Amino acid sequence: MARQTGPCNWEQRQGETMAGEKERAQEQPLRFTVLGPVRAWRGEELLSTGSPQQRALLAALLLRGGRTATAPELIDALWGDDPPDAAIAALRTYASRLRKAFTPHSDVLVSESGGYAVQVGLGALDTDVAERLVAEAEKARHSGDRLRAHELIGRALDLWDGEALAGVPGPYATNQRARLSEWQLVLTETRLDLDLELGHHTEVVSELTALTAAHPLRERLRELLMLALYRSGRQAEALAVYNDTRRLLAEDLGVDPCPELSELHRRILQADADLAAPVDDRAHAGPGFVRPAQLPATVADFTGRVAFVDELSDQLATAEGRVMAVSAVAGIGGVGKTTLAVHVAHAARVHFPDGQLYVDLQGAGPVPAEPNAILGAFLRALGTPDNAIPEGVQERAALYRSMLDGRRVLTLLDNARDAAQVRPLLPGTEGCAALITSRTRMVDLEGAHLVDLDVMTPQEALVLFTRIVGTERVSSERDAAMDVVAACGFLPLAIRIAASRLASRRTWTVSTLARKLANQRRRLDELRAGDLAVRATFELGYGQLEPQQARAFRLLGLADGPDISLAAAAVVLDLDTFDAEELLESLVDASLLESAAPGRYRYHDLVRLYARDCAERHQSAADREAALSRLLDFYLATAARVYAMERPGDRLGEHLAPADHPGLAFPHQDAALDWLFTEADCLLACAQQAASGTALGGAADLLLAAMDLAESGANAPRYEAVSHIVSERAHTVGDTRAEGRARTCLAKVRNLTGRLEEADAEAERALALGSAVEDHVTMGRALTERGIIAHLSRTRWDDAERHFLRAIDAYRAVDDQPGEASALCNLSRAYVEMGRIDSAVELARQGVRIYGSLGRTLRLANGKYALGIALTGAGSLAHALEQLTEALGLFREHRQPLWEGMTHQRLAEAHLSIGRPAEAATHAEQSLALRGIGGEWRRAIVLTLLGKALLELGQNERADACWREALSIHERLGAPEADDVRGLLTPATAA
Repeated sequence: MARQTGPCNWEQRQGETMAGEKERAQEQPLRFTVLGPVRAWRGEELLSTGSPQQRALLAALLLRGGRTATAPELIDALWGDDPPDAAIAALRTYASRLRKAFTPHSDVLVSESGGYAVQVGLGALDTDVAERLVAEAEKARHSGDRLRAHELIGRALDLWDGEALAGVPGPYATNQRARLSEWQLVLTETRLDLDLELGHHTEVVSELTALTAAHPLRERLRELLMLALYRSGRQAEALAVYNDTRRLLAEDLGVDPCPELSELHRRILQADADLAAPVDDRAHAGPGFVRPAQLPATVADFTGRVAFVDELSDQLATAEGRVMAVSAVAGIGGVGKTTLAVHVAHAARVHFPDGQLYVDLQGAGPVPAEPNAILGAFLRALGTPDNAIPEGVQERAALYRSMLDGRRVLTLLDNARDAAQVRPLLPGTEGCAALITSRTRMVDLEGAHLVDLDVMTPQEALVLFTRIVGTERVSSERDAAMDVVAACGFLPLAIRIAASRLASRRTWTVSTLARKLANQRRRLDELRAGDLAVRATFELGYGQLEPQQARAFRLLGLADGPDISLAAAAVVLDLDTFDAEELLESLVDASLLESAAPGRYRYHDLVRLYARDCAERHQSAADREAALSRLLDFYLATAARVYAMERPGDRLGEHLAPADHPGLAFPHQDAALDWLFTEADCLLACAQQAASGTALGGAADLLLAAMDLAESGANAPRYEAVSHIVSERAHTVGDTRAEGRARTCLAKVRNLTGRLEEADAEAERALALGSAVEDHVTMGRALTERGIIAHLSRTRWDDAERHFLRAIDAYRAVDDQPGEASALCNLSRAYVEMGRIDSAVELARQGVRIYGSLGRTLRLANGKYALGIALTGAGSLAHALEQLTEALGLFREHRQPLWEGMTHQRLAEAHLSIGRPAEAATHAEQSLALRGIGGEWRRAIVLTLLGKALLELGQNERADACWREALSIHERLGAPEADDVRGLLTPATAA
């Protein structure tokens, strides 16, 4: 038989390919969208839906829910009163083309009784999906699950892709577009209402401001905005919104505000307490309410303490109906205060259904926890977003008490220093309770039920020891076991350490351990109050360590940070990470070290004191200094690597103190920033500790390398405190170079927080110090800061120009291109204010070119920020917005919220100058939402700008409220901008 020719084989293969494609197409269902452009999809393939009239036919059929539309109905839908002569033929053509496009699912478009219908499957049309999501959201909200409802409404709104039925002609499309737009707005109001119920009031102010500008007569949006402003602490603006609304309704419609809006206005005037928190949260915590459950795990072998457990449990069980139940447990270190409190707190959880808060106040350590920081953590745990948390202790305490009002929450304050530390942390509301542990008896804590916890009874101590070691081993050596617990002074922590060590050593007998404890060199002869009693407890565990373990225990206790990473610990011990981890884990097993998280370790504060005491007794001064020096080198070298990754081309690293450690290497920028912000507390603690020794230069350089901690705003207070300590210490010992560098850091952080006079004084001192030792790093940075401060003063333009020009020369002298670009961009901003716009634009472009040549970095964002300001001044607003928007993205990428806020401010200025007040107000609100970043002076600047945008939107009263708040801030700070704000206010208001 003759062999088949090639073409036949090709045709066969082609037929098989086409059949396969048809089969795959049949497997992929059709789906349609009308909440945006009218589109049809087969799987992920976008199908052609033809001309606008053809899409109008498809939309008219899709929105009838599968019902048949007659030809006259469709003609009226597409063309209204003016159909073409061949309208019927056109409909048939459109239907035929749509069927062809839908192949192999052409049967979804059916002809019935002279009309047409589109019959699609469940979930194939975006409006059907949205309706299903909204129905689920309503059920979730009705059941109290507001978080779920919020998520579902958000998913429904995400289905909109611009304007519904975009570009579709015809009267039917026009009517449906209006209906769908109204539905979208109603759903947006629902989602915003849920935001307020969930406590997200600060975040939604920006969006509500924009929506009220776009829909000025929509009273529900005004009501939500008033409530959001009031809950954000902006009562004056909330009242101003009402007044603006009342005036607008009277002028445009001749009507008064609706009863709901008027009632809200009345309640705000009366400072109705029920408005201060979401209504549902105050009555009952539904599934959407954040219930903190922070209690540490209770120990499985809790023993004895029956009388104490009953006494404390009775106090907590009767908390409901009382103003506040406070119980304070006092006793020496290691007596089991925390174990008892945690055990009792877990048992009492049923009485506190709205949650339990816990914090270790570190009262026995050298640096007790600050109430301000603890209140911030508590507020976050209760669901308060960061940008809604105020700055001061009193303000945070007031908000904390408001959050707890009407709820039943137990707060466990562990390891308190004194009554003054805990007073701001007490709930103060009916139904709540506080349980406190402390080494100090809190006789000065008003209304507290005091409990003095003593050591265990001999029988309780023996039971605890037996439960850990095992009945079999103890029963045959009962007398030896009693000798062990007696040698431990019946202190629970000492017993637990001894028993755990024995349990992990199967070859030891109880008598072996008892003989070891009988050695007076291994423990103190008797218990005494305070630290010595604690030291006696820890002597037991320390005495059982192998030499390498004991060395690690001593050296790691020297570092001041709250915890320590494995990498840092390995440096302190001068070991590789594998060997270091083995030692650290063995110390964890010995209960002398805690594993705070994977790869991180910490001491109980009392154990740290004991470890340092051991180091002083058993390590030479040279060994101790070398360990801390290695740690400083590690932090300095690694921080310098992060700095270099953020600022390619910057030569700061060449001018830092030499480090013997190379520092960690990072695969990418995100990993580097993760390390820096994770290690912030430890790094700053290391700098502060180094300042107390002989490493002042390294401490100052570490602050320079970690400048991102100040510029981000988040760590600015701690960074400032350490900079002050280092500069003062350097001044005392006469280290001019270190003092100059530390004072440039101090000037930077005070400038960023708007304290210009203080910043200028520090920068002036730094400049003199740097000049005295010809330190170009200090000179360039100090001149830059002085220039920025002179510029911000808005009167010292000549000073600003002189400082910036000198800074440029200083940076060029050491070939510091990023420094030069920074000074050029800062000079550009000064020239904008001086009216030298062309020069400003050119200087900013020079800076951007330099930054651009070094890569897409944080400093490129600064350059684009400066160029955006210059272009705004030049009237080139489209290009200005482009530069500022790119800068904003870069600042977000590099985790710089302070600069994000400042860029939002500049974007607001640009939008306002081109007649876009709604967009300007949105950016100004987003700047304000980064609360506490940049200080009060910058907040006042943005409030002034927001007021201008609101005035153009017709919200006169709210604009006045913003200006009054800005004026109050400027007057309190003695800022010259106060005069400008007075000029904006109406004469009656300004007076």
